[in-house]
Amino acid sequence: MKTVGAKEAKDGFGRLLDLAQREPVTIEKKGRPVAVVLSLEEYQRLEALDDAWWAARAEKAGKEGFIGPEESARLLKEMLSAKD
Repeated sequence: MKTVGAKEAKDGFGRLLDLAQREPVTIEKKGRPVAVVLSLEEYQRLEALDDAWWAARAEKAGKEGFIGPEESARLLKEMLSAKD
């Protein structure tokens, strides 16, 4: 992964965008990493992976007997209206 300073990124924004098409680029400010610029295609790939991971977690939760949103709302309402 390429690393550039914040001033270099600002002064050469077009070059930064070109670099990001090939690989993610870390931007440093005062020697510490503060951001990463990546291509739209890479961002979409990461989003798809994230979506797939959450979908798998939801499916697993459903198979393990976790309750859905309607049942959760009903139980919460019941608990909130219960008298001590």
